[in-house]
Amino acid sequence: MRAAIKNSGYMIPPTFITINLAPADLKKEGSGFDLPIAVGILGAYGALRVSDLSNFLLVGELGLDGSVRPIPGMLPVAILAREKKIPNLILPSANAPEAAVVEGVKVYPVSSLTDVIDLLNSSVVGVVQREPFRVNTQQLLGELQHFTVDFCDVRGQHTAKRALEVAAAGGHNILMIGPPGSGKTMLAKRLPSILAPLTFEEALETTKIHSVAGVLDSAAGLVSQRPYRSPHHTISDAGLIGGGIMPRPGEVSLAHNGLLFLDELPEFPRNVLEVMRQPLEDHAVTIARASMSLSFPARFMLAAAMNPCPCGYFNDKSRECMCTPPMIQRYVAKVSGPLLDRIDIHIEVPAVQYKELRGGAAAEGSKQIRSRVMAAREHQRTRFKTAGEKIYANAQMTTRQIRVHSN
Repeated sequence: MRAAIKNSGYMIPPTFITINLAPADLKKEGSGFDLPIAVGILGAYGALRVSDLSNFLLVGELGLDGSVRPIPGMLPVAILAREKKIPNLILPSANAPEAAVVEGVKVYPVSSLTDVIDLLNSSVVGVVQREPFRVNTQQLLGELQHFTVDFCDVRGQHTAKRALEVAAAGGHNILMIGPPGSGKTMLAKRLPSILAPLTFEEALETTKIHSVAGVLDSAAGLVSQRPYRSPHHTISDAGLIGGGIMPRPGEVSLAHNGLLFLDELPEFPRNVLEVMRQPLEDHAVTIARASMSLSFPARFMLAAAMNPCPCGYFNDKSRECMCTPPMIQRYVAKVSGPLLDRIDIHIEVPAVQYKELRGGAAAEGSKQIRSRVMAAREHQRTRFKTAGEKIYANAQMTTRQIRVHSN
């Protein structure tokens, strides 16, 4: 702190300085307190011409040279500023696109401690004499709405593609079972290209989680596509659900409003798969510690893939299966019944014949499939809104709602 202040051209006496972060019972972490502490010290020694900073919220990490560095979790800070009715937010330049999506807060990016002092000294009665940073949220949502993969690349597998379309339209979980090389992973990677676009509210929720986890692209500022997460089967239960000394979101929360793909499902440790039962049911993850209890949203669509047996060729017409019935039974039993019950669609994905791979007819693309998915989602949204139901997809219906709407 002293080095940053000195290298910015300010001098403070070499005395002890006590900083009181209140309330004391609320645990503080991170480097975002550097900037407000430094400004408070400089204000106490007369570097500020303004005495009332109640209209400002300052957040940022200080480098030894006085530069202001970005921090994770800026979007929740901007939302807090709006809730507390603090009109001005001073933050690192790299975090500006992320915070500017929140309406009702003026965002002022800064690059150094000197820049912050000049900005505050130029303000008149809490009004900054500088244009705030702005972004076009609709333009951000419209950008990056293109995918590098497309369903037109997939030859054959018409039944599997139809099942994925139904799953995307209704928000259903899906399990694909087939031999190696049948295209299960290829199909799953193309599933996000037919999902309905994110609404602004969904994008804000998703961005908030990615910001807290520190995985948000600072240049983008807003998550504009539905997340696609595909963790390796060696992941721990804390990595999947979230956790740590200071709990962080796991893969199920990073896939909020998007897709979580688990390839080679039986290869995941049993305890890792079992902890997914609660988020699949409640669409949220609660992590309890001795000092705190945190809840992260986890409304995601689950897509999983597995082989029918250890060698992968059970019931395959082109290859002979070398597994015994007990081996197959033990392999399939790695995935518990309660977890399978939470997966709505189970589809067999057989190996594609050479004749289909060589076929000249072009397969249907993601654009055409996505248009049907969006039409189905709009029909569901209208039906549930008319009935006064606070849901938006078929997968969220209760037993009573299924009986009412299926007649």
